[in-house]
Amino acid sequence: MIIEAHELRKTFVVGRGRGKAREIEAVRGIDMEVERGEVFAVLGPNGAGKTTTVRMLATFTQPTAGQARVNGYDVVKEAGKVRASIGYVGQLGGVDEMTPAIENLMLAGRLAGMSKKQAKARAEELMAAFALTEIGNRPARTLSGGQKRRFAIAVGLVTAPPLIFLDEPTTGLDPQNRANLWEEVRKLRDQGTSVLLTTHYLDEADALCDRLVIVDHGKVVVEGTPEALKKEVAGDIVTVRLADGPAEGLEQARLLLTAEPYVREVVQEDELLRAYLDDGERGLPSVLRALDRDGLAIQSITLERATLDDVFLKHTGRSLRDAA
Repeated sequence: MIIEAHELRKTFVVGRGRGKAREIEAVRGIDMEVERGEVFAVLGPNGAGKTTTVRMLATFTQPTAGQARVNGYDVVKEAGKVRASIGYVGQLGGVDEMTPAIENLMLAGRLAGMSKKQAKARAEELMAAFALTEIGNRPARTLSGGQKRRFAIAVGLVTAPPLIFLDEPTTGLDPQNRANLWEEVRKLRDQGTSVLLTTHYLDEADALCDRLVIVDHGKVVVEGTPEALKKEVAGDIVTVRLADGPAEGLEQARLLLTAEPYVREVVQEDELLRAYLDDGERGLPSVLRALDRDGLAIQSITLERATLDDVFLKHTGRSLRDAA
């Protein structure tokens, strides 16, 4: 394992010195194991504790309790060795806006102990790998958001670390730049680099990661591969909205569908019912017949494949889209 974390906790004290000090428990006992060479996602809404967790693993924030080892090194006792073996790209990117992009790369190399010649060679190598050579001499402030993020990742890879942390790597990017950055992450995995990324984008976690944890309120609520987690929820989801939608009608429909043998589970969300089925295409006609038999008029009904949002909903009782 390249990352092993057990009962990792972080409590912040706010308001100290103003007579109203209080504790905020940002991370509440996270367990996590990341294998070498995989893309691992920490998925959850804003404020769930994702960034705090990554900052503890990267040694930028000391845990309040628990233990973690990164690349075999203890994050508290061997923090220097951890930092020397990782790359880190925060939400702000860490690129100096006023200097040419290539100089950002060369500075990172020099700070890592490279000679000027070595740093220049490494910078040119990374710019070629990320298709940035033509814009390398432009001040970073003149680059697009996607170009800055690619340069930021390149800076994190100057020392060719076996592990790189990407904290919300595509926040604020347009769809095309997001897709381009996803491709760069896949290339890193193909080259053997381990990647741990945080995100609140469902499609990002689904498209990129080999495994993931969903974090909510500072705790891991579920862990696994995207496909396995979606399969555990159900193969398909039938979403029903009744025509009149009274509370007693919804409850009647919920009990009715729960009793059907082809339905795994029924969850009420506001004025909707979500029925989880193994085979939605075959089960949908039966859902319609059952509701019609009891005189329950339907306003709308949809059939969808399970998503990671359904996984989040199942384990937390609310939608990740709403929570984010």
